[in-house]
Amino acid sequence: MIHQPETYELFFGSLANPNRLVILIALRNGPKNVTQICQSTGFEQTMVSHNLKRLEQCGMVFVEPQGKQRIYSLNQNTIKPLIELIDNHMSQYCVHVLQEHKHHHYHQEPASNGGHNHHA
Repeated sequence: MIHQPETYELFFGSLANPNRLVILIALRNGPKNVTQICQSTGFEQTMVSHNLKRLEQCGMVFVEPQGKQRIYSLNQNTIKPLIELIDNHMSQYCVHVLQEHKHHHYHQEPASNGGHNHHA
């Protein structure tokens, strides 16, 4: 099924946010409450709650009340396999690009302006 571009933007925008990605990764090892997510990520509670709301709206995480706590878990049917698929893709195609970029960046000579001083 093909959706409107706005739907893809909502989905990939949710994943593109670095804070939400860290939260999803923190939930890979099992369900957590907000306090546990904060401890795992180092993020403040208000920011975690704000981002969990977006992830919940998109069905990426589910929330289950447990007493006074709310327990968040990764969507096991779609998001967990998707992250695993993305991990496999990154291992095959992306990791070496970052390693080459870092290697190139750290071993690059300082840019030369050809001996001309433009601040005369």
